[in-house]
Amino acid sequence: MTRSLLADLSGATKQDILDLAEAHQVRFLRLMFTDILGVNKNVEVPASQFGKALAGDIMFDGSSIEGFVRIEESDMLLSPDLTTFKIFPGGSTESRVARLICDITTPEGQPFDGDPRGALKRQVARAAKLGFTMNAGMEAEFFMFKLGPDGAPTTTTHDVGAYFDLTPVDMGEDARRTIVDVLEQMGFEIEAAHHEVAHGQHEIDFRYADALTTADNLATFRFVVRQVAKQYGMHASFMPKPIFGQNGSGMHTHQSLFSGGKNAFYDAKGEYEMSATAHQYMGGLLQHARGMCAITNPLVNSYKRLVPGYEAPVNVAWSMRNRSPLIRVPARRGTGTRVELRSPDPSANPYLALAVMLAAGLDGVETQASSREPVNENIWEMSFREKRRLKIDDLPHDLNEACDELEKDEVVQAALGPHITKHFLEAKRQEWREYISQVSAWELEQYLAKY
Repeated sequence: MTRSLLADLSGATKQDILDLAEAHQVRFLRLMFTDILGVNKNVEVPASQFGKALAGDIMFDGSSIEGFVRIEESDMLLSPDLTTFKIFPGGSTESRVARLICDITTPEGQPFDGDPRGALKRQVARAAKLGFTMNAGMEAEFFMFKLGPDGAPTTTTHDVGAYFDLTPVDMGEDARRTIVDVLEQMGFEIEAAHHEVAHGQHEIDFRYADALTTADNLATFRFVVRQVAKQYGMHASFMPKPIFGQNGSGMHTHQSLFSGGKNAFYDAKGEYEMSATAHQYMGGLLQHARGMCAITNPLVNSYKRLVPGYEAPVNVAWSMRNRSPLIRVPARRGTGTRVELRSPDPSANPYLALAVMLAAGLDGVETQASSREPVNENIWEMSFREKRRLKIDDLPHDLNEACDELEKDEVVQAALGPHITKHFLEAKRQEWREYISQVSAWELEQYLAKY
């Protein structure tokens, strides 16, 4: 298998994919998609069914997938995107596996309203009507933990490494290199891989791409990371805040709009060398930051990362000089002009997260939203009065508040569509109810003897 055969499949036909699969002796094909909560799902078919799979004739029970449909509407079809064909490295000729990422359709052939990938495609189409293409890059951090004697994941880390540390402190280096090797063989362009701030925490950055490709890549990335970690006897977790007192894992999302092949965010004569489009897009992100937080930070645990003191943003503001605000504008200009939204975490569904970010930014462009002035002081050290003077809001403090804000934000709800909005909120309200009904170890330690 050579990367050049798989690097660009735009315009590929069903026969092209069948020929590639035969040439590389692919035995099984994973038809991948995500549920509303961002969990990877797949239906695997043997070589004898490849033709049927490529024709979009593989059916599955949608009622068994989180947030899809009721049992009386259960039949769903997997419609593969032929450009996403990739062969997983390794494996014998008897077990070689490839994957295709699929859209979900109804038996009548119509796009399914609850398909997260479809939600992103709708926003991509909306941007195209306005003359824009969104480029995005997601920096998904993750932890690697040891397994317990029974094989269950623990929160015991494999090292005591810190930011950019080297072997022998960083014992996860071999696993990280294998992850990079697998991703590169699948056509990813890896830009950097390093140890992160917390013990056992890592980051692997791959090159930006259009929004849909980036979301597809992130879904594949999470699958590969967990599979490789398992090979090394570890568990990889994208949980935002697995260890109290340590930095959590973020998914900083770099984004820009291109028009006519040029970066629409760059203007050599504009304020801070940024165009009006860039400022308006950023204004949209700021205006809808609270409303889209339930999507970009979807777990009860997400809000234990979004606290002061651990390099995660808690304030709705932007800056070019420090990392305490929600949005940072990196120094690079020209083609590389972009904004970095620092709140998302890697538990988010990448399709829904990019859909609501793009929707928020486009709303800012359409309404000519103000980006306000940058805040270059450390917001974490500001008084409440100073933040009020600068009109700096806080992000939601917990999942329940984030759901409240989502219910108020018509732009974010429109990006998701009624089906996803309804089922997502139902799932998250239930998650919150279960969480607040639990008795934690902290409560027992604080109250059992005292009262």
